[in-house]
Amino acid sequence: MASGCSKNLVVLMVVVLSFSINGFQNQFCLADPTDGFQQVAISSNELVLQKPYDQPTQNRYRSQDGVEKFWVYNNDKPFKPDSPTRPRTEIRIRGHDYSSGVWQFEGTAYVPKGTSGVTIMQVFGGASQATTLQLRVYNGELRYYSNRFVASNIYDRWFRVNVIHDVEQGKVTVFIDGAQKLVVDDKGRATIYFKYGVYAAPEGSSNYMESRWRGVKIFKK
Repeated sequence: MASGCSKNLVVLMVVVLSFSINGFQNQFCLADPTDGFQQVAISSNELVLQKPYDQPTQNRYRSQDGVEKFWVYNNDKPFKPDSPTRPRTEIRIRGHDYSSGVWQFEGTAYVPKGTSGVTIMQVFGGASQATTLQLRVYNGELRYYSNRFVASNIYDRWFRVNVIHDVEQGKVTVFIDGAQKLVVDDKGRATIYFKYGVYAAPEGSSNYMESRWRGVKIFKK
């Protein structure tokens, strides 16, 4: 039979081990993609809405109680009459274009079930192609363009999106709900900026496409 002293020692070891494990977990959980970054102020006039040119704003965009709602249809017009691009309802963040440094986009997104074949966030600009990054939704999965998997089961829930672009290193890193999901090479130096909303993919888009966003911010080092 174990003595009282032995029992107390065992209990103490369990408590210490539990504290150590929980302390490690808490330290790990405290890590955040925005650590070490400084938030950049965005004024309302720097949030430029691009929508089908023949539609009034209220037919494709709404902002209420801190939530922005974007929607577009597959047969909508482009954002200007002479554009050959696909339909979109997006916000282009002006005044914070960059061609060097380390920049980060953050926002919390919601995509309703049925929305598919649509880009919900872009890092626009690149030396070798028009965009450095597109995050697209296909049948409930978030993808890098149309092929590389990023995250699953994104329909009908809010999820946090952080995208870091290190221009000097030529790398783009994507975090979903604080977990690193993707690291890819960028597309070369250019004038670059962030966009979010809905932009119909080249093909296979659902008839109706929607995303909602809240808490959109940008950061830099």
